[in-house]
Amino acid sequence: MKALFALLKDYWGILCRPSVYFSLGFLTLGGFIAGIIFWGGFNTALELTNTEKFCISCHEMRDNVFVELQDTIHYTNRSGVRASCPDCHVPHEWTHKIARKMQASKEVWGKLFGTIDTRDKFLTLRRELAEHEWARLKANDSRECRNCHNFEFMDFTRQGKRAAAMHSTSLANGEATCIDCHKGIAHKLPDMSGVKGW
Repeated sequence: MKALFALLKDYWGILCRPSVYFSLGFLTLGGFIAGIIFWGGFNTALELTNTEKFCISCHEMRDNVFVELQDTIHYTNRSGVRASCPDCHVPHEWTHKIARKMQASKEVWGKLFGTIDTRDKFLTLRRELAEHEWARLKANDSRECRNCHNFEFMDFTRQGKRAAAMHSTSLANGEATCIDCHKGIAHKLPDMSGVKGW
């Protein structure tokens, strides 16, 4: 233990000493280039983990929620516009995306420890998982929904009476957000017994 401490102390001393061999300009340029390489690698990793292919690379997602998504209008429809996992579950803006990725570390923890590695475990926790996602969407005013569905461009004359009434009142007044009415739009609902309004 003393040897490790002494080694760390020696390395710290080297880091704190002024450079003998390299100029300040060289070190600044080197730091700048290293920063670009780090940023490029970080951004590449961020984008690779922000794809549907990555999301369904684990069987928990592929065999449970992705199968359900394939039966919805968000996956296949007449217009050919398709929402993938990150479109609904990862914000587009950089700061919100980083915050969501940090939250996703809990999902990595769950993967490592097999929290939902079987269908039975998934079904047992399904309501809790759904409620976490609904709460997240409620808190951010359904930001990810609004990336594609812009309230300002809705044509109420082409909507059903009930939808037009809800969109032109509750949604317009800020009394409700998308997820309040559209739970289960892309995935099957969990057992909703005991939930008010269901």
